[in-house]
Amino acid sequence: MSTPHAPPHQRDTGHPRMALLLLVLASVAFGGWGAWRSFGPQPANAGERLRDQGDRIEELEQQVATLTRSDQISRQANADLQGTLAERDEEIASLRADIAFYERFVGATAQRHGLSLHELVLEPQRDPQLWHFVATLTQNLNRGAVSTGKLQLSVEASEDGRMRKLAWSELRQQQNAPGVDYSFKYFQQVEGDIVLPPGVKPVRLIARLVPASGPPVEQSLTWGEATSPAGATVPATR
Repeated sequence: MSTPHAPPHQRDTGHPRMALLLLVLASVAFGGWGAWRSFGPQPANAGERLRDQGDRIEELEQQVATLTRSDQISRQANADLQGTLAERDEEIASLRADIAFYERFVGATAQRHGLSLHELVLEPQRDPQLWHFVATLTQNLNRGAVSTGKLQLSVEASEDGRMRKLAWSELRQQQNAPGVDYSFKYFQQVEGDIVLPPGVKPVRLIARLVPASGPPVEQSLTWGEATSPAGATVPATR
């Protein structure tokens, strides 16, 4: 005996209704959750916490700015201190050199030597032909005695491939120019100016000391030595 079948238009009619009901319930639930999130009560201290955090951020930013400025000040102070220390070291070195220089001539163990040129320094001026010289003269052979006389310079120079000697009068641009006077017991610095003719290349500088009594003393050095920060000398020749 066959089982009777329901008419075709009555099959599976329950499923669409169930799905629709579930969809409505889900929409209501989601809407309620959203409303609760939007209008539900907030923690009582949320605003206070936000203000505290904002104040803390501002405080930290101020600390960072203060530390940055302090670091800049410290760096500048350290740079200034290093510069001051370098100046003091240079000053100490200069004073020690002066002490060694004085002891060389007036100390109890100083070696005795006669009139000589200890140092000669040339400094260029604005005019390329003009040079200023500073000469340091020394003697301690006759302690207490005064050495007097005159200093003259001459220059050996190259001009058009040939060597020539420029005398003191030519360097001073004065006929029969007198030398630079000196008078001292142990040491003295004398200075003056010389003028080189255009087109010459100086090679060697010769210093001539003419004492009031006794033979003259000559010492020579290269132009490069004389134009360095501290000129060099060579043993005197008479």
